[in-house]
Amino acid sequence: MPLLHRVARQNEVPIGFSLNGKPCEGRRGDTLLSAILTIDERLRPSDFSHEPRAGFCQMSACQDCWVTLTSGERVRACSTPLAEGMQVITRAANSAGEPA
Repeated sequence: MPLLHRVARQNEVPIGFSLNGKPCEGRRGDTLLSAILTIDERLRPSDFSHEPRAGFCQMSACQDCWVTLTSGERVRACSTPLAEGMQVITRAANSAGEPA
């Protein structure tokens, strides 16, 4: 169940991206964080406790919303604009190299 429910910008241009290998859709003007949380109930597991995290400060100061692009680049989901074709990984890979 998604953590966020879109109440604004519902008619904006759809933007396709993938989340842990699954095709998803956000809207023009979304950050990665807002796009992901309209699809899922969490952003990623904590690096330390592995408990679910959904971002914290929402202004790129706390390190809580780091995600990885398939290129290997780490970005802050709360301040990175969603772009067409982004391939986002929010979970560690398992031994087969697939997102866990």
